[in-house]
Amino acid sequence: MSLRLIVFYRNMKIALIFGAVIILTAFSLTAAERPNILFFYVDDMGWGGIGPNAQTDRRTKGLANVKTPNLDRLAAEGVNLSRGYGSTVCSPARSSQQTGFHQGHTFADRNDPDNAKKAIRKDDITMGDALSAAGYVTGYWGKWGYGGSKEQENPTLDNLQTLPTSHGYQHVVAELHHVRAHTFFQPTLWTAPAPDGSQGGLYLTPNSMKPWENNDAYPDKPALQNHPDYPETAYCDDVYCFAALDFVREEAVRFNEDGTPFFGLLAVQVPHGPFGDIKELPDWDKAYADDAHFSKLKEQSREWAAMVTRIDAHFGNILAALEDPDNDGDKSDSVADNTLVIFMSDNGGPGGANNSEFDANGGLTGTKGTINEGGIRVPMIMRWPAQITEKSALKRGASSGMVIDGTDLLPTFCELAGAEVPLGIDGVSFAPVLTEISERRPRDFVIHEAGKGHSIIRGDHKLIRRPKSGIELYDLAQDPAETTNLAKEFPILAETLNKLLLEERVEEPRGFANTYHFWEGKDGLSISKANHWSNYAYRNKGITYLEDKGAPQLSWIAHMIAIEGESQTAVADRDTGFLALEVGAEEGGSQMLQVGKGVTVTGRNEVRISAGGTIDIDGGKLVSVRWIDVKRGGTLNGAGSVEGSLYNQGKIVVSPTATAEVLAVSGDYRETSGTLLAFADLDTGLQVQGKAFLAGRLEMRGTVNGRIGSRFKILTGAKIEGQFANSDDEVIADDGARLKIHYANKAVTVEILELPLKVTRAE
Repeated sequence: MSLRLIVFYRNMKIALIFGAVIILTAFSLTAAERPNILFFYVDDMGWGGIGPNAQTDRRTKGLANVKTPNLDRLAAEGVNLSRGYGSTVCSPARSSQQTGFHQGHTFADRNDPDNAKKAIRKDDITMGDALSAAGYVTGYWGKWGYGGSKEQENPTLDNLQTLPTSHGYQHVVAELHHVRAHTFFQPTLWTAPAPDGSQGGLYLTPNSMKPWENNDAYPDKPALQNHPDYPETAYCDDVYCFAALDFVREEAVRFNEDGTPFFGLLAVQVPHGPFGDIKELPDWDKAYADDAHFSKLKEQSREWAAMVTRIDAHFGNILAALEDPDNDGDKSDSVADNTLVIFMSDNGGPGGANNSEFDANGGLTGTKGTINEGGIRVPMIMRWPAQITEKSALKRGASSGMVIDGTDLLPTFCELAGAEVPLGIDGVSFAPVLTEISERRPRDFVIHEAGKGHSIIRGDHKLIRRPKSGIELYDLAQDPAETTNLAKEFPILAETLNKLLLEERVEEPRGFANTYHFWEGKDGLSISKANHWSNYAYRNKGITYLEDKGAPQLSWIAHMIAIEGESQTAVADRDTGFLALEVGAEEGGSQMLQVGKGVTVTGRNEVRISAGGTIDIDGGKLVSVRWIDVKRGGTLNGAGSVEGSLYNQGKIVVSPTATAEVLAVSGDYRETSGTLLAFADLDTGLQVQGKAFLAGRLEMRGTVNGRIGSRFKILTGAKIEGQFANSDDEVIADDGARLKIHYANKAVTVEILELPLKVTRAE
């Protein structure tokens, strides 16, 4: 691959993945149906801090409870996700949320003091990158945490490549350093769009409510901005929320006019400490004036409750703007039906009076900073009236135990927007569950890392590995509070989960992360050689944070993409592993990877065959913990082994070779579209150990040998679901023979209906 293409990729955020053209996948909504996305993200709010998880029950019992009427309404009109997961602390949570990588792979795996300078790299594809490239208008308001210095007065921009404006966010009012966010009265905030020539596309503005004074356009805004006792420096979450409110009103009008969707992420500081800042505001506890419990609570509890209820009121204003964008009382212009609203916290709540007096963590063991459920399980609500109804899989007004991790949001937003999911990320989209167009890909396990422990959750089982105290195993379905360690009772399960956990790189030293590499080899060269790939270095202002000059390894995100008009072949001549590998080409080019007998190529998270790409297996093996993905225009050809699940939107050609006769798949086989091409003289060409889900077309190559009425198998599986899209369940072979497709529980066969007319030459 030429240096020109490598630079193009690095500078354009892997433009072939996104580009200016929306790539609508087989299960996605059409461009006209793409939802607006509004994301409410709070800081340090425990799992039990919302009505559905603890507060409604406390209200019913007459106990002290937190008032969140707008979040309660959001849950009633949507779905409460009772098994939503964030991280243990704020910086890793934000990095994982934005990039889709868990803490074993993302650069920010703890609250490192240097995270503000380096956490998100230019190579990382974030929510803002993906959605802005897909045509969304994007906004971010609140605690970003990366790119700026911590000084209250005259902060500086320390790393331009990690700024929100460098990652697709067009409208910004934000704090760039988490320490600077340890007050609710920062004197200035970073803002975009910025005047031409501003460094990093951001500029500092005074943190004041003055921009909203004497503004009658939005009479529903609280009167606090004109209150004579209001501080000169604004309570920053008010500024964030009013900026988000303006954005939603303006973009909802635009959406109604021309269909341009919007994505807004409101990442408030509430209810992170310092709690006492709330008392600087007039009538700070007015919402609890009639609450008999309130005056009896400890000071921290009162402050915490007032913070939560205040931000809930802001959420209510923004939700109202979805229903009446121009604020004229006529809701015929509502965009609420086609807006996905998500609420969640970054991590569990802290200890203290608010936890003990309000049960803010819902009885879960542990608090913020711990690897127990109280540290990582977070409140999560989703509402999308057009899709979440009383009859949908996620039922309106109910709670769901589906496991959703913060890393799952990026791929979900990509699929809903019609953009390709970034290569090799850890998150798994739940868009198919929302749209009910197809099934969600298996979410086999969830990984979390803390300073003093790591965990893996698979189904109902959770294993915690603590370096100094050993292994713990819990059944979360029966024991969500993690009171009974089952490790000795189920040693094999514990050993299996522990092995998986360590393979996810959770014990790597601080500063470890995945790296990005691009194929530079010439035609016919080996993929295992270091000098055939680009090196990786993450540098900023003379400091090298991460460098990788070696041969491929399991932390690589690797792209093998031929340039336009170029046809290349690469060879896997020995076992080679990646975190993810993509084989593809620009339009008019082609790239093949040959995997010979006895050779294994691993893409731990993913092997992706994109348009113009081919992987040719001749007795070799492709391995993934998750899946091998054949995209539109991509081809998997030959015979050998696939260890993992196989997804097909392109073409799979099962062709016998000198070293193998069938293509054996250890996991499931799923078609959402695409083609399966079998050879007419090959019996049982595709062998699937798991289930086979059929939806694409079947084609036949070669000469059909046999009599009319005879049958032969082309596919076997543990269970066959669906059917090929062939008209009348028939297929015409290359030689003109007509065959009928038959489906059984565990096999697909073809029956010869008509043989081609043979023509003999006269002597």
